[in-house]
Amino acid sequence: MSNPLGLARKSVQLVAYDHHWPLLFSTEAALLQPLLGTEIVDVAHIGSTAVPGLDAKPVLDLLVALPSLRAPASLYAALAALGYEHRPLDTVPDRLFFAKGPQDKRTHNLSACESGSHFWRAHIQFRDRLRTDPSVAKAYVELKYRLARQHPFDRLAYTNGKESFVERIVAESSGA
Repeated sequence: MSNPLGLARKSVQLVAYDHHWPLLFSTEAALLQPLLGTEIVDVAHIGSTAVPGLDAKPVLDLLVALPSLRAPASLYAALAALGYEHRPLDTVPDRLFFAKGPQDKRTHNLSACESGSHFWRAHIQFRDRLRTDPSVAKAYVELKYRLARQHPFDRLAYTNGKESFVERIVAESSGA
């Protein structure tokens, strides 16, 4: 199997769902497995590649739960040994962010947050809602394509354009 992952930095390109994505997540989670129970509490597949049938950017999104965001140096070293580069200038609150893959073609995004945090719950709720509600998944993919056409080389604008939709779905899913 050739690797169906990789996207140039800052660019936005959606591709058809690839049935290899769950296997690629499982493979990556297995690499992280030795850290479970010591540095990491849990690992989840999030983002559009985690939703069967949903078109997505060809970048695998992983979410790692930590006991605390005051992660020990050993976690940074272990992730670096697996090819993850810490991105300390991340502007998203309540997470640590790591990217994997060549600088010109990232293949994996790894977000780390505190176990049980709002960040964790919101990402899992959104993923699960997309998996179980075809009308929400359809609306989301339509929004993503519209934003990709508007911002083909501005991933931040693309991501920001999805924010209100995601927040609304999470609020509905949590009964807020």
